[in-house]
Amino acid sequence: MKKTILVIGTYDTKNDELSFISKKIVELGGNILTMDVSVLGDPIDPTDISKQTIAEAAGLTIDDAKNAGDENKAMQIMAKGSSLLALQLYQERKFDGVIILGGTMGTDLALDVCMALPLGVPKYVVSTVSFSPLIPADRLAPDIQMILWAGGLYGLNSICEASLAQAAGAVLGAAKATTIKKEKIPCVGMTSLGTSALKYIKFLKPALEERGYEVAIFHSTGMGGRAFESLCEQGAFVAVMDLCLQEFTNHIHGSEVSSGESRLTAAGQNGIPQICAPGCHDLVDLICWQEVPEKWKNHPYHAHNRLISSIVLKPSEREQVAVGYMAQLAKASSETHLILPRDGCGEWDRLEGGLRDQIGLDTFMVSCKDNCPNNVNLHELNCHINDLEFVTKALEIFDDMVERQVVVRSNK
Repeated sequence: MKKTILVIGTYDTKNDELSFISKKIVELGGNILTMDVSVLGDPIDPTDISKQTIAEAAGLTIDDAKNAGDENKAMQIMAKGSSLLALQLYQERKFDGVIILGGTMGTDLALDVCMALPLGVPKYVVSTVSFSPLIPADRLAPDIQMILWAGGLYGLNSICEASLAQAAGAVLGAAKATTIKKEKIPCVGMTSLGTSALKYIKFLKPALEERGYEVAIFHSTGMGGRAFESLCEQGAFVAVMDLCLQEFTNHIHGSEVSSGESRLTAAGQNGIPQICAPGCHDLVDLICWQEVPEKWKNHPYHAHNRLISSIVLKPSEREQVAVGYMAQLAKASSETHLILPRDGCGEWDRLEGGLRDQIGLDTFMVSCKDNCPNNVNLHELNCHINDLEFVTKALEIFDDMVERQVVVRSNK
């Protein structure tokens, strides 16, 4: 069967560009469903879903959007309506993938639409601000795809047509390639850094797979944690092992490499049992190609590669992280376990690792224990997070939750 792509944009100002994308999709063997999210003007030709329908889906009228007072308020009305309607249309199996075109205004709306759609629906945003720091991590759907719309501010030309043609092929190809597994394997979500810093993933993943679980591991560098939180909100996991604190430490201390202020909350607030640990709590990530901020210049420094570097926190700064960490875990309504490996939380803080600060480590552990909320089951270990003793304890807690039916048992 032909795949149908939902094409969204402001047809009053971007009719030619949206029509170009639609034509390419049809030429490549797909069908289209068009949605107009403009406010003031009208498209040259009627779209399948009109701007009036979009405003009504938001519980208002297009005149309400026109009279909202400014373009931001108007487009938020259209963003709400298009998000609700896109989800409804997908649930009715009216389309198989979505492509959205825009500058900052259209991108703002596109982010809401993509966030509203379930994981696995191909989501392509062609934007003049793709990959820009204007877009915060917490606005990104976990499987969003972005294509930079080069030379596409106003009107068609050979440069922007190349981007639009590739985007048309990408979304249709993704819709054709997407398959839904008939047998759903219970999935455990896990957070980590690479194995040079945190090694538990090399042992936990195969051990959980042997027990019949799928394991999805998220890279705790801002975007990964945001995707992890989004999927927790969607109920994608039967349990989580949230064992890396890096992004939350970044947030507490103002790093741009952050997953936002809600990090560490989605699993606990959505009934997902969680096993937590403070992997790499002592590091704050910096963008390596930028100047080191003045406040960090007297801290130990580690350049991981040409993209990202880290500084090591001092004891009082680690205490801030511990207090904030416990405050996040206190919000959990699901069964929550915290493992504190008192001998260290990342390969670089081992005695031979070069970034060891025993006073800082002890300060963090004591603060976590002193501030640990009543809803959290605390487990203190005299080992390092990269020791097998840590892995053994995490699996022991997991197996116990399975035995007590707190975690869904696999079919294996």
